[in-house]
Amino acid sequence: MIEPRSAPIGPIPAQAEIGLRFAHHREVVETRPPVAWFEVHSENYLGGGPTPAILDSVRRDYPISLHGVGLSLGSAQGLSPTHLARLRALIERVEPALVSEHLSWSVVDGLYLADLLPLPMTQEALDVVCRNVDHAQQALGRRLLVENPSSYLRYRHSTIPEWEFLAAVARRTGCAILCDVNNIFVSASNHGWSASRYLEALPVAAIGEIHLAGHSVRELESGLSIRIDDHGSKVPESVWSLYREAVDRFGCVPTLIEWDTDIPALEVLQTQARLADEILDRKRDGYRRAIAA
Repeated sequence: MIEPRSAPIGPIPAQAEIGLRFAHHREVVETRPPVAWFEVHSENYLGGGPTPAILDSVRRDYPISLHGVGLSLGSAQGLSPTHLARLRALIERVEPALVSEHLSWSVVDGLYLADLLPLPMTQEALDVVCRNVDHAQQALGRRLLVENPSSYLRYRHSTIPEWEFLAAVARRTGCAILCDVNNIFVSASNHGWSASRYLEALPVAAIGEIHLAGHSVRELESGLSIRIDDHGSKVPESVWSLYREAVDRFGCVPTLIEWDTDIPALEVLQTQARLADEILDRKRDGYRRAIAA
């Protein structure tokens, strides 16, 4: 077993970068591209085999953010002790700068459903999520970032707007928020919400990272359409526009380009990240002009 780093490289900078996927492992290890940081899916590195050693190699040169998909923060039965222990071991090995998870559930009666399922936005569900986030943060010894979901249905008995639900989780647990701008746009389009209002309701101080991605539009037999968060294309202009609003509100925070299906060449992902950096740079220029005035 390769020993973990003795000291972290440093925090995640307020720059835009990309997710590290299996398709690019060899290229990254062999060429060490000019990337400021990488984000990886935690569950891909919890087992044995060569993949944890590859992450060790990447970690020696780049800050890492761990992004989980299997903790199931919305599970009424609580969190899996086994999963928490494996995740803590990975955190101790990799020493990531950020650790994040989704506002969703995926486990019932010990069965993992392999999907990020939506929660009913109720007081009972809020209590469950806050209890699980508190448990996870204590067990992992880290502050979590909780990501807003993309959704395609709403429960009839939901009583709390999603943006208020997420803000309440951050307020009650002290967790941070991973603001997925694409997810906000997708959910707002599907449900008739105001995406701008969603952003305005999130606490500025809690935003620790932003995600950007592409999505698809599917036509239904009813004649209606639905947007699907498939992470399989370039970030569309509608999401770039909402990202500009997010940067105006939250300032410059680490931003990730997510691309998980039909994965393109590394250069394509880096080009998308540079577009986000241009928006961040304009925000920084605005800061400098305001200070100089």
